[in-house]
Amino acid sequence: MTLTEIVFLVFAVIAVGSALLSMTSGQLVHAALWLVVTLGAVAGCFVLMTAEFVAWVQVLVYVGSVVVLVIFALMLTRQPSGARSAEVTGNRWVAAVLGAAAAIGLGATMVAGFGGEQIEGRRIGTAGSIGDALFNDWVLPFEILSGVLLAALIGAIVISRSGSDR
Repeated sequence: MTLTEIVFLVFAVIAVGSALLSMTSGQLVHAALWLVVTLGAVAGCFVLMTAEFVAWVQVLVYVGSVVVLVIFALMLTRQPSGARSAEVTGNRWVAAVLGAAAAIGLGATMVAGFGGEQIEGRRIGTAGSIGDALFNDWVLPFEILSGVLLAALIGAIVISRSGSDR
């Protein structure tokens, strides 16, 4: 194993571990902060795959925007965020089984599709290739995502204001 592969495995373990902590955290703010660690580790994996532009987009868009929006919405809605604030519906085992099935299915798909592939240090994440794909193929989904994030922010403001007027 090379040093790059070892560091990649360390980032992967950090990403999976912090994702599990994000899912099992009893407090919403702690879950959002563990999500920051997860997304940062995924950005580290992108750097190791010579996709620096994608890594910076990961950090700027997801860590810098989406997670901040989630934390901002949590703070605006004034929802209880203690350890007992989440309702337990009894479906944790069903969710765990479905999550494990999805992970196994995704892993099997990845192994079947990329089983013996090696990344040879080629520049797969250059700004030119990603910009070309973004502005030719993905411009509409990108704009829809912007609208969804704006709607979520406006919804959080409306929900927080409607409770204080009563």
